[in-house]
Amino acid sequence: MFSAIARVFRTPDLRRKIGFTLAIIAIYRFGAHIPTPFVDYPNVQSCLDQSGSTEGLLSLVNLFSGGALLQLSIFALGVMPYITATIIVQLLRVVIPHFETLYKEGQSGQAKLTQYTRYLTIALALLQSTTLVTVARSGQLFGITGIAECEQLLTDEAWWAQLLMIITMTAGTGLIMWMAELVTERGIGNGMSLLIFTSIAATFPSALWGIAQARNFETFLLVLAVGVLTVALVVFVEQSQRRVPVQYAKRMVGRRTLGGTNTYIPIKVNMAGVVPVIFASSLLYIPALIAQFNANPAADGSVPGWVSWIQTNFTTGDHPLYMAVYFLLIIGFTYFYVAITFNPVEVADNMKKYGGFIPGIRAGRPTAEYLDYVLTRITLPGSIYLGLIALVPLVALATVGANQNFPFGGASILIIVGVGLETVKQIDAQLQQRHYEGLLR
Repeated sequence: MFSAIARVFRTPDLRRKIGFTLAIIAIYRFGAHIPTPFVDYPNVQSCLDQSGSTEGLLSLVNLFSGGALLQLSIFALGVMPYITATIIVQLLRVVIPHFETLYKEGQSGQAKLTQYTRYLTIALALLQSTTLVTVARSGQLFGITGIAECEQLLTDEAWWAQLLMIITMTAGTGLIMWMAELVTERGIGNGMSLLIFTSIAATFPSALWGIAQARNFETFLLVLAVGVLTVALVVFVEQSQRRVPVQYAKRMVGRRTLGGTNTYIPIKVNMAGVVPVIFASSLLYIPALIAQFNANPAADGSVPGWVSWIQTNFTTGDHPLYMAVYFLLIIGFTYFYVAITFNPVEVADNMKKYGGFIPGIRAGRPTAEYLDYVLTRITLPGSIYLGLIALVPLVALATVGANQNFPFGGASILIIVGVGLETVKQIDAQLQQRHYEGLLR
């Protein structure tokens, strides 16, 4: 393995690409610690030390920004607006026929969809930065009341100062999007995925150190053991697939004989990736958000009963009802997302057009029904696997006392393993092109 890594850095082109990628990652992490204008940085750091964790409504965004959100840095929004915009454009393909037509046009149509995604990213960044500045101005960013530092996070609350903060954060999102596209073109791997990978990996040391400080060394070793087992499980399932055999009939084109080959359709156990976990997390934040805006106590100091019930059951994540609803939502969103991203009818039509068929299954509608049957059955264990992985941080929250951004579970471990496997595959493919021997044997 060490000789293979040495070959990577001995290859000039590959060494240049990896160096460029690492330089962009360093700039991204540096920008995550530069505060936005008119932010009282000492007060922000004091509130971060007193809060101790990033639980609450903004925990998912803070995770994907590598902790930059709660520091109110110029990269505070991170990659979340781009992720949201990409998911929205994918969903709109089902609703708007023009989007589906553009997707089928090939490279030119997909380039136009990418442009729409960029515009939507900037619009979402404006909306999210406005919300973030408003929450920071109200003193509710960290969910701590009665502390002067946490209620005075801005040095100037004039309208023009808030406007400059919003413009700065939106420009930071645009810069992140540009850097990610540069990595995709000139570096190694998918740029946006690598920036997400970097953001999440940056929170690992602090999360593990927090567990070591809050508990004893034996608990820390137990957490590491659970982490190794979780990573092994995720790698095993992410690489698992059902291969549906496909045969192509021979046909004559002029004097050439085409077809007659055997191949397969790879149907992964987890075709939805991390998207169902993000969907379910975002949906479960809505009740807590509504309760937060209606939590003003009455004259006698009491709060409405429904607000108290939501704060008890749907805020911290360690309640059994929250876990059950979260698990069921992930299963539902997994089936939903797989249904809109994999179209058995379209696959069956393409196979029929080029003379392909599944052995024992007639071409056309029977093939589509068979693929739908296989997809439905294989999605069930995939959705249960996603639900169990997503529950790991919540179980850790209830047992070990970790926060909801527990590193070995949920969206974080799925993204870390998925991006890591994809990047290693790309490096391996480029090594094979140059040396006829890959990174891993």
